[in-house]
Amino acid sequence: MKSFVVVVIGGGPGGYIAAIRAAQLGLSTACIDEWRGADGKPALGGTCTNVGCIPSKALLQSSENYEQAGHHFAEHGVKVKGLELDLAQMMKRKDKVVQSSNDGIVYLFRKNKVAFFHGRGSFGKSPSEVVVGDETLQARHVIIATGSNPRPLPGADFDEKLVLSNTGALAIPDVPKRLGVIGAGVIGLEMGSVWRRLGSDVTILEALPTFLGAADEQLAKEAAKVFSKQSLKFELGVKITKIEKKKNVTVQYTASDNSSKTLECDRLIVSIGRVPNTEGLNAAGVGLKLDERGFIAVDDDCRTNLANVWAIGDVVRGPMLAHKAEEEGVTVAERIAGQKPHLDFNTVPWVIYTTPEIAWVGKTEQQLKAEGVEYRAGVFPFSANARARALGDTTGMVKFLAQAKTDEILGVHIMGPFASELIAEAVVAMEFRGSAEDIGMICHAHPSLSEALKDAALGVDKRSLNI
Repeated sequence: MKSFVVVVIGGGPGGYIAAIRAAQLGLSTACIDEWRGADGKPALGGTCTNVGCIPSKALLQSSENYEQAGHHFAEHGVKVKGLELDLAQMMKRKDKVVQSSNDGIVYLFRKNKVAFFHGRGSFGKSPSEVVVGDETLQARHVIIATGSNPRPLPGADFDEKLVLSNTGALAIPDVPKRLGVIGAGVIGLEMGSVWRRLGSDVTILEALPTFLGAADEQLAKEAAKVFSKQSLKFELGVKITKIEKKKNVTVQYTASDNSSKTLECDRLIVSIGRVPNTEGLNAAGVGLKLDERGFIAVDDDCRTNLANVWAIGDVVRGPMLAHKAEEEGVTVAERIAGQKPHLDFNTVPWVIYTTPEIAWVGKTEQQLKAEGVEYRAGVFPFSANARARALGDTTGMVKFLAQAKTDEILGVHIMGPFASELIAEAVVAMEFRGSAEDIGMICHAHPSLSEALKDAALGVDKRSLNI
């Protein structure tokens, strides 16, 4: 029996980062993961690297390039003749990006001397024994990082041919003429955008009565207008009543006005959330506690009810975000090593990689109103930003929310070019409990998109310089 100080079950962003950090701290570490790539070989990185964050961003970039070449290059004086879509090459590039990420994790494991075991990990006779294949590992500490699985719609199980999860949505062999999407969340919007750019007629059905309810209401309303102009069709407040699969997919639903409607589509993407992956862990066998929703129950430090057993990422409470899992992985490894790291969920950023991108951190305006917090807001449009005009991408805005008396930044919301990158400045400011004035006093390069943050921060005190 091989013995380790730390055994990590799961090789996704939370798991592999936890393993690397534990090894960096001098702890003998093993990581177990069961993913296989298209070639049948072990593929570290979990859902994010293999069928989530990484391949979706590759397709978003490729499809955006296709759309730019077909519809927007001409205004820059770049004429494109005979534009063709080579979907097979686009998918090949996507797979290459994924493989590169897989290989990078393998390299990091070797560099940091993390032992890797391929297969499904589960508890053995006790919480300190982890079984993988014919091997039994003895562990002083176990970190569970088994992630999540796509939630199926009752009566419409995933076959990845007609009814698709995120996995199938990333590997459609031809552009569907009519694409249906159930769920207007991150996956639905991103995958809907990819296939809409490539030529699909996309209709998105959403059960909630509001669009992007988790985002700031002002930005969400603007985003809905922009996506509608892009020919993404939305129906909100719907109730799915029946799904039939034949040569295509028929979705029967009740609309928000209680009328009965039918959507005919060649393929259907179902993106109605994800469920924690605890199957095969032998949780009941060792007494590992799950909460009422099936997540592994943990305290604020990611400790489970079992001594020296920890859990992180999608399989526990909190936002299902790869970077949240990574940060939890680092903090748990450091706690095992006796350190006292810090993690604040309020400063975990959210990003939707559509065009325009949408990103936010902290509180929304509707949350502050509901909580009775006094605040001031500053808004600056990208249409007034010189770099955005030069890029030809002026859609969207930056919005700062600050405490009325102290000016401490409570939330920042961005819709526009490179919002995923710009949000980091807001995260840093909030981690240091900075004020809107702090951002307004910092010299930002000109011309740059980041100047929009400066102007929005100054707008909290009604002194933006460029509007």
